[in-house]
Amino acid sequence: MTPTDTAVTSNPVPFDEAIARYDPVIGLETHVELGTTAKMFCGCPTVFGADPNSAVCPVCLGLPGSLPVINKAAIEYTIRIGLALNCSIATWCRFARKNYFYPDMPKNYQISQYDEPLCTDGWLDVEVGGTTVRVGIERVHLEEDTGKSTHIGGSGRIHGAEYSLVDYNRAGIPLVEVVTKPIPGTGPLAPAVARAYVAELRDLMRALDVSDVRMEQGSLRCDVNTSIGPKGSAQWGTRTETKNVNSLRSVERAVRTEIERQAGVLDAGGRIIQETRHFNESTGTTTSGRSKEEAQDYRYLPEPDLVPVAPPPEWVAQIKADLPELPAAHRERVWQELGWDGSSAYKEAIINAGALDLIAETVAAGASPEQARNWWMGELSRRANAEGAELGSLTISPEKVARICGLVDSGALNNKLARQVLDGVLAGEGTPDEVVAARGLAVVTDTGVLAAAVADAIAANPDIAAKVRAGKTAAAGALVGAVMKATGGQADAASVRELILARLGQS
Repeated sequence: MTPTDTAVTSNPVPFDEAIARYDPVIGLETHVELGTTAKMFCGCPTVFGADPNSAVCPVCLGLPGSLPVINKAAIEYTIRIGLALNCSIATWCRFARKNYFYPDMPKNYQISQYDEPLCTDGWLDVEVGGTTVRVGIERVHLEEDTGKSTHIGGSGRIHGAEYSLVDYNRAGIPLVEVVTKPIPGTGPLAPAVARAYVAELRDLMRALDVSDVRMEQGSLRCDVNTSIGPKGSAQWGTRTETKNVNSLRSVERAVRTEIERQAGVLDAGGRIIQETRHFNESTGTTTSGRSKEEAQDYRYLPEPDLVPVAPPPEWVAQIKADLPELPAAHRERVWQELGWDGSSAYKEAIINAGALDLIAETVAAGASPEQARNWWMGELSRRANAEGAELGSLTISPEKVARICGLVDSGALNNKLARQVLDGVLAGEGTPDEVVAARGLAVVTDTGVLAAAVADAIAANPDIAAKVRAGKTAAAGALVGAVMKATGGQADAASVRELILARLGQS
C-alpha cells in the first residue's frame, strides 16, 4: 500500500530557509554492477544491450533443481573495492536469501549478504568547497542483480501502465552495494557532499577496473537517504530513501528537494513517513513509492545452496599489493606535475569537470599547461555543457587539442580560426591539419594580400585614418577590425596593426 505522503497539506520550503531551521543527515547506498565476464552464480555472459532474455540459464532464472556456484572473480573484485575503501575484510562470511517479490526477481528471493558482509567499517574522503569530508562506510556486500521491467504506456511506471515486459538478462549479474554510515554535520553542503561522494566512488571503481560505472546504463545506481531534524538537536529525523537515482546531478537534486519537501511538511505540522520515493528527472522532485521495509520484513535466512566464503589472508594481501594508484593520490600527483598552485575552488572546478587527466595528456602531447587548461576548461567545457555530455566524451583527443595549440603557437592559426578548426574536428572532418587544409583556414601571411586589405580599409575610413596620423594610435583598432572582416578573420591581427601604423606614419 502506498503511504500517505504527509499528514497535512504542505509546500516545499526554499533550501536556504530549510537549512536555517533544520540540520540534514544523509546516507547513500550505491549499487555497482561488476564487470566480470560471467554472472554471479552461473556462467551466463554479462552483456549489455543483448536481445531480451538471450543471456539466461536455469540458474539465473531460478528454475527448480538448479544450483548456484560462486564466481571467484566477483569475490576478488569486492575485496579490491573494500581495501580501496579502507575496510576490514572478513575472514569468514556467507550469503543469505533476501525474500521479497518483484516480477523481475525470478526466484522470488535474492541471494545477498545480510549480517555477514565481506567488507565492513571503512571510509572515503571527499573534497567539497575547500573542506574534506570523511564519509564512513558501513559495509560493502555482494549480491546478484535483478532483471529489468519495462512498463508500457502511462508514465513509464507500473501504476497506470498498459502492460509490462520483463528482461532477465540482468538477473544474476554480480552487484556490489556500498552503504555509507549516516553523514551528519554537512549543513548547506549536504547536496554537494552526496554528489561528490558518488563521483569519487565512481572514479574509484574505474581506477580499480571493476566496473564501467555507466550511470546511464544502470551499472551504477544510487539510493539517497535523507532526513532533517531541528537545528541544533541531537535527535535525527525520519529518513526517506529516494531509489535508483542515475546521475550525479540527480543525486544532488534528490537531496536538495527532499530537504525542501521535508521542511515544508514539518513546518505545516505534518510528520515524515519512512518510505521509498521516486525521483522525477524532468521536475527534480520526488514522489511517494511504498513504505520502507525493515530487515525483518525480508525474512533473511542463510543460503543453503552455497558454502561460506573464507578468503585466505595471503590472497587478500596479494590483492592489496596489486591495487593501482587510487584517484585522490593520482590527482594530487598530476596536479604537482603540472606545477599548479591555485585555490581549492579552482582545483575542485577542474577535477569536477573531469578535466585534470585530459589537461595532463594534452600537456604530454606538447601543449603548455595554461593552453591545455584554457581549452578544456573554456571552449571545450562550454560545448560539453551545451550537449549535456561529459567532457571526456567529446570526439576530440588530447593529442588533437595539443596540435591546435601548436598551430596557434606557430602563427598558422589565430584564436578565431582555431575555434573553427575545433568545429571541424568535433564534426569528424579529420585531424586539425586536415581541417585547416579542407576549410582553407590558415592565417593569411601574404604581405601583398594584407597590404591591399590595409589600403582598402584606410581608404574606406578616412576619419579614423586621420586620427591615427595625428598620433591617436588606439584608433587603429577599428582599421584592424575592418581588415580582419575583409579577410574572413584569417589575417594575423598583430601583423595587420603593424602594417596600418607604418602606412600612416606611426611605426
